[in-house]
Amino acid sequence: MWYTRSIDEVAQEFATDPVQGLSDAEAESRLQTYGPNTLQGQKKKTIFQLFVAQLRDWLIYVLFAAVLVTLLMGEYVDATIILIVIVLNAVLGVVQEVKAGNAIEALQKITSPRTLVRRAGTVKEIDAALVVPGDVLVLDAGRYVAADLRLIESANLQIEESALTGESVPASKNAAQVCVSPQTPLGDRANTAFMSTLVTYGRGAGIVVATGMHTEVGKIANILETDEEAETPLEKRLDELGRTIGKLAIGICLLIFGVVMLQGRDLAEMFLLSVSLAVASIPEGLAAIVAIVLSIGVTGMSRRNAIIRRLPAVETLGSVNIICSDKTGTLTQNKMVVKSYYSLDVEVTINHNQQDQTTKTGTLLAKAMVLCSDATFENGEGTGDPTEIALLQLADDLGVNRKDLKAATSRVNENAFDSDRKLMSVLVEENSNYTVYTKGAIDNLLQLATHVIAQDAVIPLTDAHRDLYVAATEKMSGKALRTLGVACKPATATIAVPDMEKDLVLIGIVGMIDPPRPEVKSSVEKAKEAGITTIMITGDHKKTAFAIAHELGISESINQTIAGPELDVLTEQQLAEQVEKYRVFARVSPEHKVKIVKALKAKGNIVSMTGDGVNDAPSLNAADIGVAMGITGTDVAKGAADMILTDDNFATIVSAIEQGRNIYHNIRKAVIFLLTCNLGEVVAMFITLLIGWEAPLIATQLLWINLMTDTLPAVALGMDPGDPDVMKEKPRNPNENFFAGGAGWRVIVGGILIGALTIFAFWFGYYEHGYSPFDTEVPTETIKNARTMAFMTLVACQLYYALAMRSPVKSIFRLGLFSNNYLIGAIVIGLLLQLFIVWLPVTRKAFNLHLPDSNGWAMILVLGIVPLFLNECYKLVLHIRHSS
Repeated sequence: MWYTRSIDEVAQEFATDPVQGLSDAEAESRLQTYGPNTLQGQKKKTIFQLFVAQLRDWLIYVLFAAVLVTLLMGEYVDATIILIVIVLNAVLGVVQEVKAGNAIEALQKITSPRTLVRRAGTVKEIDAALVVPGDVLVLDAGRYVAADLRLIESANLQIEESALTGESVPASKNAAQVCVSPQTPLGDRANTAFMSTLVTYGRGAGIVVATGMHTEVGKIANILETDEEAETPLEKRLDELGRTIGKLAIGICLLIFGVVMLQGRDLAEMFLLSVSLAVASIPEGLAAIVAIVLSIGVTGMSRRNAIIRRLPAVETLGSVNIICSDKTGTLTQNKMVVKSYYSLDVEVTINHNQQDQTTKTGTLLAKAMVLCSDATFENGEGTGDPTEIALLQLADDLGVNRKDLKAATSRVNENAFDSDRKLMSVLVEENSNYTVYTKGAIDNLLQLATHVIAQDAVIPLTDAHRDLYVAATEKMSGKALRTLGVACKPATATIAVPDMEKDLVLIGIVGMIDPPRPEVKSSVEKAKEAGITTIMITGDHKKTAFAIAHELGISESINQTIAGPELDVLTEQQLAEQVEKYRVFARVSPEHKVKIVKALKAKGNIVSMTGDGVNDAPSLNAADIGVAMGITGTDVAKGAADMILTDDNFATIVSAIEQGRNIYHNIRKAVIFLLTCNLGEVVAMFITLLIGWEAPLIATQLLWINLMTDTLPAVALGMDPGDPDVMKEKPRNPNENFFAGGAGWRVIVGGILIGALTIFAFWFGYYEHGYSPFDTEVPTETIKNARTMAFMTLVACQLYYALAMRSPVKSIFRLGLFSNNYLIGAIVIGLLLQLFIVWLPVTRKAFNLHLPDSNGWAMILVLGIVPLFLNECYKLVLHIRHSS
């Protein structure tokens, strides 16, 4: 009952120092004792369980039925081959599932919450899993609480505990409170913080009293919601497609079975053929191929600074047509840079690569800024307020030696900055002389100053001088520069703090800006070419936001900019009607962001939204693709996002969209290829059996084709290099199916062509032995020869045709014949395996093949190249038409 004890009692119980925390050695010892601070997940399946799970599929049951039939028929070689196929498929599935599980665990490790802990007197950020009882955790807004805590510090601390208490309003916390009753409800324990709850406001610290399964959350298992792997829209379409084709194939097979019954053929043989054709006709490798392609794509994205948290994001990325981006840190560099300074003597534009750009007044201005600052800046790295860091950089640019200046001066007193005065003042002693330096809002300084420096002299400040400063300020503001004034006055060591900011001498003003990232402008243009509109959403001022947006090519006119107060006046309907005409939304709140996203989606747009704060989570959830900042983003924002940018860079979003488009295109290529191959097999089998011929392919041959020519090239197509022209296309309609853009016709034409060539090769096998497929008495070797011709031709057609599948319009020579070495390797391996099973007597006997003669090999070579040749001719015609 830690909530009924005082802070000292709890600290004594856990042998911890609230100020220093645990030592690293003690923390490591306790970690060994108590174990990691994690909640028990589902028990991982063994390899054997995974293997059995791969066999629980109705397609596999069909294969087992085929094994049983072949054993009853005494065809032990056929049964063995089919069993090998089943085992191989299961092994491949297990390997893929294990790899996927490892990838998910690695991803969870990357994106898992971290926490601030006080150890050995130092505050450091560690993985939440390493927290132990007795640790002192530091809490701030936007972080999840990593364990159950007895609070020892609280300052305006509020924690959202709805998962435990059901209260939708965040609970206010008070570390000093001691609960009297041991039965105090969770929601009334104001001195306690619980694991997995969220700090929404304020700050605090607490001693860890329970970790892992011993926390309140650990005790109530049903409160924990584990993310279930949801089927992506793509996977649903593939599943539906596979089932539809499967039903059609089985229907065709049943029809064939009925036909051959009427023809009086051997029923056992026909049953085996029918079952084999059903299995061969169904693209059962689709799910595995999609998983492999997505896995490769997600890995590639992580190498390019985009971590995909949810697989649906990969597919949806290709459909995004609007990117809503925050300004600070995403479009800009998230650091202030002084662009110019102004005094009555001179206006100077700062060049950071030029030293000789100062005046006596400029040196005094820089000196004042350095002394009136709490920031540090050494070796290009700064700590503290970004504005103050920029002022230190200015001093370096103006040739002020900051080390010597700090050594020669000492701060005696100060009047800290506050939001009411908008000023900061320091009293500095230098060579026994005392000077007050004040920096802050120029409007306030103009009211407080009585004198001004002009031509190295102090003169009274007149209204004319004030007008000059106001004009200079407006000029800088018009360039989206943030202005800051600085003043000084001689003083004594005993000057009172309230008197420090009276009768000031105005020195000058500086104009600074958070400059755009250099790579963003080209990314915005690239997105525009791809039919993607970039919208800036920022809390910054309207003029500043527009200036940056205009420089980056996001906005062309100030009329395309709207501020938060103007949004408040619009109804939801009015916003939905007008939202697409704006490119910049300034001075917006998190609530505005949600409204903007919903209004854009209401117009049929697919929206990507960036965010980094706690309050950005609703807008990230509302968007089709929520994008969190990996560096500045809070744990809440990362938890709500579909994608995390590890470099907080807008260009990474555009790059991820490009990769998302290419991943979808590659999946589509693999699907179209598989369907074309399967249709070719069905056409060849159905037509020949329908007209009364022998089956051109036996069960083992069909299964071999299904394994080799379908799987290897399809996977290789899924690994095709990205199309450099993919960002010249318009965003894909999310409801578009695989057969859009003429793909359906390519499947039908390609399948019929491959089937027809296979039938011709089967006929030729009879013909070169002097027989016809219609003959009733044909030697066994002739039938073997004919089936060998059909078998080899079908494989050659499919392998070569994979090259044509790389692009519906671009020639393989334009793409580069060897630009996809995986595909070349798959084709070479497929051809070598075909030669192997034909040339080796053992495999030739197992597959009931006949070694072709020279005419046979020539025919196989010619027929195999026909689909690729005709496809390339078609592309050439398209190219000529497009060029003319």
